[in-house]
Amino acid sequence: MTQALAGRTVLVTRPAAQATALAQAIQAAGGEALVFPALAVEAVPAEALAAPLAQLAEADIAIFISPNAAQFGMAAIHSGGTLPPSVSVFAVGPGTARALQEQGASAVVTPDGQDSEALLALPQLADVAGKRVVIVRGVGGRALLADTLAARGAQVQFMECYRRVRPQADAAPLLARWQAGGIDAVTVTSAETLRNLAALLGEAGATLLSNTPLFAPHEKIAEAARRFGIAHVIATPGGDAGLVAGLINWFRNNP
Repeated sequence: MTQALAGRTVLVTRPAAQATALAQAIQAAGGEALVFPALAVEAVPAEALAAPLAQLAEADIAIFISPNAAQFGMAAIHSGGTLPPSVSVFAVGPGTARALQEQGASAVVTPDGQDSEALLALPQLADVAGKRVVIVRGVGGRALLADTLAARGAQVQFMECYRRVRPQADAAPLLARWQAGGIDAVTVTSAETLRNLAALLGEAGATLLSNTPLFAPHEKIAEAARRFGIAHVIATPGGDAGLVAGLINWFRNNP
């Protein structure tokens, strides 16, 4: 197994429950993964989901936009039954599809890409006039998917089953290690995670964050990081494998 990241410590900022796979992939490449969640995810109260669940029961299409949507959405669905057998299930990205399958969903349709644009390019979503679509997601989020499907004639509803919050965390040990030169790279998987990380680090960590190479698995996240003032931002292919490949390529060319 390659040791391409030997001697490198990579900051992993994903929610705690989702950090393990990336941390293990970094370690398998010889690096050290320092997990410091800069985003937490919590379920929306069940009573707030009664109406969306009723809409889902009548839907033609259900779209899950993330692994969190799969986890929290399917938990809410299972609390009252199962996915209607007549609904067509779509996932934004292979990771979300795998999470749905682990929760018992079958015949999940997903594009090769990792974003809403890739999903919208699927031929199965080209003609949705008159179809009832429920988008399972967190509170808030991008409007592109709903707006585009509505423009194609679909009746779009949301099932917002989780919310993203900033964790309560003590950044002092992380800052001390960073100031001693102990952090070689940062990974973030959303612009919100980056904002939370900056807030948790405070002024003491602003220069450290801006001067450390940052890796993001999508160009939109990378662009947000550049606007934030990060000096070296690397957009990688999607998923854990893409992040690790980006890390390996960067340190191979910047020893």
